[in-house]
Amino acid sequence: MKRLILAGNPNVGKSALFARLTGLDIIASNYPGTTVAYSRGTTVIGGRRITVIDTPGVYCLDPVCAADQVTADILRSLDPGDVVLNVMDATNLERSLTLTLQLLALGAPVVIALNKWDLAQPRGITIDTAALSEELGVPVVPVVGVSGAGIRELVATLARVPEKPRPPTRTFPESKEARWELIGRITARVQRLSHRHPTFAEGLQELTIRMPWAACIAIVVAALSFWVIRTSAEWFIGSVADPLFMNGFLPFITRLFAGMPDGHRLRLLLLGSSGSPMESFGVLTTGLYVPLVAVLPYIVAFNLVLAVLEDSGYLVRLAVVLDRYFHVLGLHGYAAVPFILGMGCKVPGVLATRILETEREKMIAMSLILLMTPCMPQSAMILSVVGKHGWQATAVVFGTLALTGLGAALLLNRLLKGGAPELFVEIPPYLAPSPRSLLKKTVMRVRSFLTEAVPMIIAGIAAVSVLELAGGIRLLTRVFGPPLTAILGLPPELAVVMVSGFLRKDVSIALLSPFNLGAGQAVVAAVVLVVYLPCVATFTTMARELRLRTVIAVLALGLAAATAAGVAVRVLLSAAG
Repeated sequence: MKRLILAGNPNVGKSALFARLTGLDIIASNYPGTTVAYSRGTTVIGGRRITVIDTPGVYCLDPVCAADQVTADILRSLDPGDVVLNVMDATNLERSLTLTLQLLALGAPVVIALNKWDLAQPRGITIDTAALSEELGVPVVPVVGVSGAGIRELVATLARVPEKPRPPTRTFPESKEARWELIGRITARVQRLSHRHPTFAEGLQELTIRMPWAACIAIVVAALSFWVIRTSAEWFIGSVADPLFMNGFLPFITRLFAGMPDGHRLRLLLLGSSGSPMESFGVLTTGLYVPLVAVLPYIVAFNLVLAVLEDSGYLVRLAVVLDRYFHVLGLHGYAAVPFILGMGCKVPGVLATRILETEREKMIAMSLILLMTPCMPQSAMILSVVGKHGWQATAVVFGTLALTGLGAALLLNRLLKGGAPELFVEIPPYLAPSPRSLLKKTVMRVRSFLTEAVPMIIAGIAAVSVLELAGGIRLLTRVFGPPLTAILGLPPELAVVMVSGFLRKDVSIALLSPFNLGAGQAVVAAVVLVVYLPCVATFTTMARELRLRTVIAVLALGLAAATAAGVAVRVLLSAAG
């Protein structure tokens, strides 16, 4: 065996099996559209190291979108020695067999992993795996990707696959009609269904996709998620993180540099000029307090809640509920997938727009992602920086962003030619989230924040301190400060924060903390910083996904929207006192 190619329908658990086989930190989300490009790893089978490829989930080898094309290209160009691991859903055998018959017709060695075996029997589904193996002429191994049950048997079966495949024991039809006839015969022989009463989860599944109950449940879920995130994070900050920093770390570093004169440049750089860690702009004070004390608890809480919504299967239902509303914006409900991913990080959100077919759809979707959805670190820092002025200030920020994104999308829908396609999406069943999976996802995403965002925050604060000591702040303030004050009513010193926002948007919002902004100024600054430009990582991703003129158009729209939103919020808040 040279390569092991994983293939299967969306939501059958391929990514979970891939992680089990390779040991890689792959996030397996319980909603479609998350796997656009394929993943690659290695594993040991039969004493040999084998390359493992996880392809995007498809229903058949007749491509209808970019993700389907990736899988079809890989499977139609298999090398000698490649083995296909077909991951099937034990709770939906008939649907899975469509792709299976096409894979068997390719002539390559195939092993079937019958996943979600633990869910089949409780739903009244009994499958004779020996009979299924006989019908298809390939090994069939029942597995549970989430828990790892059956993985050892699967690896042992893969190790027995011959280097040179044997001739197929039967031929498989190529026409759709003949395939469906064969699928019916196979299903009737190997599967038995027994009567059972609907479970509570199945009743809930209906409620969460049928209006008006679906809208009510969505509002409750959003409100509850927001409350859990803010309450738990604020409790941790007030009870654990802040006391540890103020009573432990801050006195320690103050004593450490006690022998250095107060006006010494190195002391000013490291400790700042103020005793308050939120105002000092010191690398070891503000640079550590902002990301680790003021923001990290929000990051942990947000990721834990997001993981629960993902693994439970609720997010795809939210996409179905939003479909009718996305059509008003020139999109279908599938666009909710990149939109939701953008709430975590805009880079995977932008990448997920590959599931949309036209440049028009991608432009509208990216405008929504950039203008309406702060990424996870931005949201956490908005809650931290603006939230201290009260929940009303926070609500104004998120409300303004929502109106800005919706207004831009409606405008683009009117200006750009074309329409919204219909939504065809599979709704997976509700699943009880695995504590192990929740912990793994949360740790991975928090680790990403610690390794990527925290160093950038520290570097940004260090750069501001160096600029201050070198007189650069005064120069930037003189050049950009007057228009910033005249148009948005912000302190001229914030010019350097605006410039740094292109490098990391979350960093720029964190840098608002030491400026002691009033409630209105904090709201205006947060709105403008979220909207005006994407961070450099998002910008480079956009440049790869769209034509240059489309990227320029989206950037221009963002600058115009940021200015308009900032001015509007300033005027309205001034009028409201």
